[in-house]
Amino acid sequence: MSESRESRESETKLPKIPEQQEDAAAAGAADFETAIDSAGFGMFNILLLVAAVPAAMGTVYETSTMSYILPSAECDLKLSLLDKGILNAITYAGMISSAVMWGYLADTKGRRNLLIHEWSLRRANGLFDGTTWTAASSAHHDGGGHYVSIATLTLPGLAMLILPQTWSLHIWTLSLTSWQIFVAITALPSLLSFVLFFFFPESPKFLMSKGRNQEAMDAFKFIYHLNSRKPKDSFPVYKMLANEVIVPVKKHKEGKSVPTEIKLPIESAEAQDPESQDSKKSSLRSGFTQLRPLFTKPYLGLSLWVYLLNFCVLLGQNTMRLWLPQLFASINEYELLMDGKSESTSICSILEYSVNRTQNQLEAATRNDPDVECHVNITASTYTNNLIVAGAGFVAYMLAGFLVNLVGVKRIMTMGLFIAGCCSIMMYWSNSAISTVAIASLFVTMGSISATSVISASVNLFPTSLRTMIVSLEMMFGRLGSLLGNIFFPALMGLGCVPPFLMISSFMLAGCLMAAFLPLKNKAALK
Repeated sequence: MSESRESRESETKLPKIPEQQEDAAAAGAADFETAIDSAGFGMFNILLLVAAVPAAMGTVYETSTMSYILPSAECDLKLSLLDKGILNAITYAGMISSAVMWGYLADTKGRRNLLIHEWSLRRANGLFDGTTWTAASSAHHDGGGHYVSIATLTLPGLAMLILPQTWSLHIWTLSLTSWQIFVAITALPSLLSFVLFFFFPESPKFLMSKGRNQEAMDAFKFIYHLNSRKPKDSFPVYKMLANEVIVPVKKHKEGKSVPTEIKLPIESAEAQDPESQDSKKSSLRSGFTQLRPLFTKPYLGLSLWVYLLNFCVLLGQNTMRLWLPQLFASINEYELLMDGKSESTSICSILEYSVNRTQNQLEAATRNDPDVECHVNITASTYTNNLIVAGAGFVAYMLAGFLVNLVGVKRIMTMGLFIAGCCSIMMYWSNSAISTVAIASLFVTMGSISATSVISASVNLFPTSLRTMIVSLEMMFGRLGSLLGNIFFPALMGLGCVPPFLMISSFMLAGCLMAAFLPLKNKAALK
């Protein structure tokens, strides 16, 4: 009985593809590429790019804002060095725990709906950050890196303007200091994105993949209307859209199941009801099916190699990047304290001073000692060095494509990681603010190019069908490295000057060694 039932279900899921294609062609059906080309390029695309700017800013601010407020909030929140490390790392914990969930929801619920809900709640914690570029990449992905680089420049600029102020804003019973106002302002891009996404339709590609062709047609007409300034009814693809629903079907032979893909007829109830329980289960099974090849031969060893490589690279890159505001704040405070009494600003002297001062103030606050007042000296110059480092990173990103195409992704990745590893250990011998800024700028520049190159390299190592999943898992391991690095760094600071920078250097050099043995051709270009 069950066999006959399966056979009947198979018959309903096995349309005659040639006949279906002939019918579609006769009816003038257009596939996605034809329809999107007919919609043209114009005002809609420009507005979408504009909406992507606050989205990119929100993404950068989510992971970096905390590192800028820690020096200012130290007294108000009674923060130890380890507390600061945990606050830097907590966003990455949210990203890791939700990585798979957001990918699944983006594929089942749609990009637009997910972006709206995610942006409206993202300031709660890092849980909502994992979906940002997963969903937004369906639109315009080419400018994403440029937007992120620009957003990275604006954050230290905002910090210079706001954090040194002695504001105390009273709203009813709530009293806000300058660092709390700074956090509120950095939330505005997310709020703006939340509003803007309401005015955009769902991705027509997603709608067509779910069999919701009428909604997709409405989206195409809306895009066409904005781009051409012509009535929606004059959209060239006026008859129908081709069926682009693809579902897995199993062929039974000798007791074995072989996954294949076919296109369902557009009248199918399953295609028209993507929210059905069967469709959700099918999508979830499809997700696990995509994971399986990465944990079996021949891709198991290579995928683990790539995960570990990105773990090492992002551990070093994001640990140094997120601790630079605290480091520069300590340098500025130390220089003001010395007031020319010390000939050099040794990084070891600064770290020792910072660790001891933080510990003493924390102990005094615990004892409620009235003789010890917690105070931090924050000026605009505190964040000038961060602006310089961000500027160096921006210039590096502009040159990254040219450099990679010139020398090859493998060479630039290997050299970048080697230089970054050397820069980290060179911090030990830095004896002035200028040399520290120069070394930090070179580290962030090389680390940024290397981190981007790792993603590009890994994409070229796997077949197209596995690339989305490999990048998702690779980023998850990279974020795990970022989390652990930001927790271990302050713990090692208590042991002395060398251990924290040695940790970063070790992981970057380990990444350099792993990158050198990647089975990748040097001519592979950065995409």
